[in-house]
Amino acid sequence: MRFLGNLIWLIFGGVLGAIAWTLAGLLLCITVIGIPFGVQCFKIAGLVLWPFGREVVIGNFGFGGLIMNILWLLLFGWELAIGHLVIGALFCVTVIGIPFGLQHFKFAQLSLVPFGAVVR
Repeated sequence: MRFLGNLIWLIFGGVLGAIAWTLAGLLLCITVIGIPFGVQCFKIAGLVLWPFGREVVIGNFGFGGLIMNILWLLLFGWELAIGHLVIGALFCVTVIGIPFGLQHFKFAQLSLVPFGAVVR
């Protein structure tokens, strides 16, 4: 079932989403200050490409991770999380869309605090 969900996801937007996150990561990596944010974009791109069967575990991120998560949240995180929550809610309106909506809820969680989070 995971393979089928990932295949459908890949065909209907997973590739475009992963490309967009990868490009955002490359743009952020242009500056030295943006490199940690770019690395998080690459982490999210990997999850967006193949989300079914994977989970996001929010771990211990320490003081530096806390500061970076606060910056991420203020600059991009809250907009991304709200967008994924709205899209996930729209998918959950239909029974067929529920698995895809749940994936967007997973993306919302990761887009809030990517520093210290692990994708398994």
